[in-house]
Amino acid sequence: MKISQKDLGIKMGIDPSSASGRMNHYETGRHMPDLATLKKLAAELNVPVNYFFCESEESAVLARLIDKLDDEGKRKLIQMLESE
Repeated sequence: MKISQKDLGIKMGIDPSSASGRMNHYETGRHMPDLATLKKLAAELNVPVNYFFCESEESAVLARLIDKLDDEGKRKLIQMLESE
């Protein structure tokens, strides 16, 4: 996303002295962020929260694309997929 761990952490409200280390722990899986932190992270990265739980790149791309649809677009997609 072309943003440093430290800058991302600071934007999320983490103290600048620990932002880089804390974000590194999240990225490497050493610590798991709570839901409130995941929501802040998702907002800063402009992705839905479920993006972080995708097990493949394809699922992650779909999560981002679906999140961008309005409610009507989501309903149409559901109908299309259910009809297959």
